[in-house]
Amino acid sequence: MAIEINGAAVETQPRPGQCLRTFLREQGNLGVKKGCDGGDCGACTVHVDGTPVHSCIYPAVRADGHAVTTIEGLAGTAAGATAGTAAGAAGAATGAALHPMQQQFLDRQGFQCGFCTAGMVMTAATFDEAQKENLPRSLKGNLCRCTGYRAIGDAVCGHEGHPDPAGPGSGIAGQGQPAPQAGQLGDDVPAPASRAVVTGQARYTLDVPAQELPGLLHLKLVRSPHAHARVLSIDKTAALTVPGVVAVLTHEDAPAQLFSSAQHELYTDDPDDTRVLDTVVRFRGQRVAAVVAESVAAAEAGVRAVRVDYEQLPAVFTPQDATSPGAPALHGDKDAGTARIARPERNIVAELHSELGSVRDGFAAADFIHEQTYRTQRVQHVALETHASIASVDDAGRLQVRTSSQVPFLVRRTLCRVFGLPEEQVHVVAGRVGGGFGGKQEVLTEDIAALAALKLGRPVQLEFTRTEQFTASTVRHPFTIRLKAGAGSDGSLAALQLDVLTNTGAYGNHAPGVMFHGCGESLAVYKCANKKVDARAVYTNTVPSGAFRGYGLSQMIFAIESAMDELALGIGMDPLEFRRRNMVREGDDMLSTQSEPEEDVHYGSYGLDQCTRLVQDALERGRERYRSAGLDDLGPDWVTGEGTALSMIDTVPPRGHFAHSKLRLLADGTYAADVGTAEFGNGTTTVHAQLAATALSTVAARVAVRQSDTDLIEHDTGAFGSAGTVVAGKATLAAAEELAVRIRAFAAGSRQIQASGCVLDGDAVVCEGTRVPLTELYDAASRAGVELAAEGRWGGTPRSVAFNVQGFRVAVNTGTGELKILQSVQAADAGVVVNPRQCRGQIEGGIAQALGAALYEEVRVDDAGRVTTDILRQYHIPSFADVPRSEVYFADTNDKLGPLGAKSMSESPFNPVAPALANAIRHATGVRFAELPIARDKIYLGLKEAGLVPATAVKALRAR
Repeated sequence: MAIEINGAAVETQPRPGQCLRTFLREQGNLGVKKGCDGGDCGACTVHVDGTPVHSCIYPAVRADGHAVTTIEGLAGTAAGATAGTAAGAAGAATGAALHPMQQQFLDRQGFQCGFCTAGMVMTAATFDEAQKENLPRSLKGNLCRCTGYRAIGDAVCGHEGHPDPAGPGSGIAGQGQPAPQAGQLGDDVPAPASRAVVTGQARYTLDVPAQELPGLLHLKLVRSPHAHARVLSIDKTAALTVPGVVAVLTHEDAPAQLFSSAQHELYTDDPDDTRVLDTVVRFRGQRVAAVVAESVAAAEAGVRAVRVDYEQLPAVFTPQDATSPGAPALHGDKDAGTARIARPERNIVAELHSELGSVRDGFAAADFIHEQTYRTQRVQHVALETHASIASVDDAGRLQVRTSSQVPFLVRRTLCRVFGLPEEQVHVVAGRVGGGFGGKQEVLTEDIAALAALKLGRPVQLEFTRTEQFTASTVRHPFTIRLKAGAGSDGSLAALQLDVLTNTGAYGNHAPGVMFHGCGESLAVYKCANKKVDARAVYTNTVPSGAFRGYGLSQMIFAIESAMDELALGIGMDPLEFRRRNMVREGDDMLSTQSEPEEDVHYGSYGLDQCTRLVQDALERGRERYRSAGLDDLGPDWVTGEGTALSMIDTVPPRGHFAHSKLRLLADGTYAADVGTAEFGNGTTTVHAQLAATALSTVAARVAVRQSDTDLIEHDTGAFGSAGTVVAGKATLAAAEELAVRIRAFAAGSRQIQASGCVLDGDAVVCEGTRVPLTELYDAASRAGVELAAEGRWGGTPRSVAFNVQGFRVAVNTGTGELKILQSVQAADAGVVVNPRQCRGQIEGGIAQALGAALYEEVRVDDAGRVTTDILRQYHIPSFADVPRSEVYFADTNDKLGPLGAKSMSESPFNPVAPALANAIRHATGVRFAELPIARDKIYLGLKEAGLVPATAVKALRAR
C-alpha cells in the first residue's frame, strides 16, 4: 500500500479502521484539525486527487494509490507541481509564494482563532467562479465560530463585499479619533501569526511533533451513566488486561482537595464543590475514573472494560424542583462556610436580594405595566478546538502542562492548590487556542492529565471529543426571569422588578459571578428610582453551567430590553426614543442592586447616545435603500418590522484583574514583548504589538510577541472579561513607554546630549538630527552591561464602561414562520479603535454567535438528565448561509482610562442581539416571544396561537 502525501510517497500502513485525519497527523501533517470527527465542521478538509474531502470520515485505506494534499502542501499545487510537492510544503512555511487562496485569506484576514482556516482554505481552493457566486451552498460543509463569515467570504472571493444592496456599511462616526499611523494605532495591522495560520504551521494545543513527546500516553474517562449516584466500587481488573492499557486511576488515586473548575483572580469567588475524582456523581457524564494507555483506541477499550457499581440517588433537573421542600441536597455533605455555598441544604449556591427605592410606589404611579416571564436556554460554546491538555514531568521533576486555556496562570495556581505543589514546580503554557468564548476559563482536563503524569512519570494527553464538549464540559447558564416593569405616560421608567432563577447544573463553577454580573450593568444602564432584584443560582443534576460570552448579561438583557419595547408600545412611544429618555448619560450614577455606584467604575468616555443615533440612521437608510431597489414587497404572506436593543458592560471584571508585561530591545534592532494574556481569536497579539509599536514609534511588525507561558512573566489573571486589551494591553503599553524613555536616555548619554533631543523613529533614535541605529545602541548597551528593557503592570482598576446598540430589520412569513433578516446593524462604543478590521471582526463574530443562540442553538436535556444534542448535526451553529452581513459602526470616543483611549470589545457585541431580534419580530407580527431560541416552528405556533395566521390578520392588527 502506498499513499502520496504532498508529493512524497508514504509506505506506512494505516491501522484497521483508521480515518485519514489521524493518519495524516501521525505523518506530521498537524495542519489537519479535529473539530468534530463526524464530518460536520470541515476543519479536517484535505484534497484527495484534487477533490476536497472531510478526512475525519474518510477511511485512510481508501487513499491507497491516490495523491493526498494537506494545507502544508497546497502551495506546491499552485506552483504547478505534482499535487502538493514536499518542496511546496516547505516553501509555504518559510515565506515562499502561497497558493492564491492562502494569499487571499492572508490579505483579507479571513480568520480569527484560525482553527477552521486550513479546512476553509482547502475547500475554497477548489472553487470555480460559479461556486464562488454561491458561497452559502459551497461552504455549507465548513463551520467557523469566530468570524461571522464576512471576512471569510471576502477572502474566498478576493474582494471586499457589501452588507446589503445599499453598499458599504461600516465606519467611525465623527473626526475626533487620531489618524491611523501605518503599523501603529488605528491601522488594520494583520495578525502576526497570519502566515502560520493560512499555511497550517500555527501550533495549537496538540500540534506537538511526536518526537518531542517520547512515550506519550493517552487518557480517556469513564463517565457516569446516572444523573445522581454514589460510587460503591470500581473493578479495573478487566481493563488492566486490555493490551496497551497502562493504568486505571480512581478516587483512591486522586487528592481529596475540594476546588472549583472556574478560574478567577480570587479563587474564593467560586464554591469549592469539586474533586478531581469523586465518590458521588451529580450529572450524567461526570468523570468516574481515568484509563491511561499507549493509544486512544486502547484507552477507549479500557474504559469499556471498567466495571462500576453505583447506588442511584434521587435527582432533580430544574431549579424549581431543586429548591422545593424535600428535594435531595446535591452538596449537602459540604459546609456552607468552608465551601462558600449559600444554602447547600436548599441547593442554593448564591443569592441576591436588593431593593432601591420602592417598587410598590413606582408601580402605583405607573400608567402602564408589563409583566412577563422570560427564559433563556443552555448554549454550548462550540469552540472548534475542544478542551485538551498534555501533562508531563521533566527531568528536574517539574510538572509541565500544555493546555487549551484562556487562563494559564490561574491553571497553574489551581494545580498547585490541588496537588500541594509550589508554583515554581509547575509550568503551564497555552499554544494558540482554537476559540474560547469563556468555556476555557475552567480546569476540565488539566487536573486529571496532571494526576496521570505525576503518577506514571510519562507524558499524558487528554483530548475531549465533540460529544464530551456537549455532555461533560460547560454551557451557558439557563435563566428564568419573572419581570414586572412600569412606565409613566411621559416616557419615564417608573419601576423595574425582577425575580431571577439561574440553573448552574451539578457544580457551582461561575454560578455566583454570572448571577451577580447578570444583575449588574443590565439594570445600571437605565435610570430608575425603583429597582428590585431577587436572584438565586441553583444546583441541579444536569451538565454544569459556566462562563459564557457576556457572563450573565445576555440572558438578563434579553428580558430587560424586551420589556423596554413593551413599555414603549404600551405608552405609545417609539422604543428607541423611550430608551434615550431613560438610559444613563455621562455623569449619571450607574445603579443596579446597590444604593451607591461601584466606586471604581467611571465614564472613561461615553458614546451610547452616538450608538443609538448611528443605528437609527442606518435603519432609516436601509429602509430607503430597500424601497429604492424594489425589495420592500416580499409578497402577501410576509410582514416586516424593525427592532433595537442596547447594552452596557464594565470594561474589566471587578475585584482586580492583573497583568504584567516585559519588553526589551534585541540585537537586530527589533523588540520582544512577553505578555501573559492568551490568543484565541480575540486579536490581543496584534493589539499588543500595535500598542507597543505606537509607544516606541515603530511598526507592529518590529515587535515580536510571546505569550501565555507562566515562565515568561510574573502573573496574568487571564483573557476573560474582555481584559486582553484594557488590562494586559495597558501593562504592555506601560512597559513600552518606559522602554522608550530608557532608550532615549541611553542614546542621549552616549551622545552627551539632553534626552529631550532624542526621538525614536522606526529602527533608530534621531539625536539632534543624527540617526543612530537601534542595532548600534544595543551593541553599546551590551558593552556597558546595560539591558535596554522595561516592565509594565496593571491591576484592572479604575474601570470604564463600553456600549453596544443592535438593530434589525426582519421579514416574517406568517404562513410558515420563516424569518428573513433584511438588515443587521450594530454600533459600538469601543473608544479609540486600535485595529478597526479586527474590532469589526469581533463584533461580526459576536452577532453571528448571538444569532445562533437567539434562533436555534439549544443544549437539550431530557427528563433523565441526559444531553440529547451531543453532536454538531443535532446542535445547529450558524453556517455561512445563516449569517447576514452586518453593518458595523464605531462611536467617536476616546477613553481616558483605556490604553491610548481604547475600550474592550470582545464579549459585549453578543449581548443586545437576541432582544433586538425579538423586538423586530414583535414589531412585525405583534407577538412577543419571551423564550429563547425563537425557532421557526415557535414563530409559526406563536402566530397561530395568537390567531394571526394568515398574514392578513397580522396586517390588520398592525393597521389598528
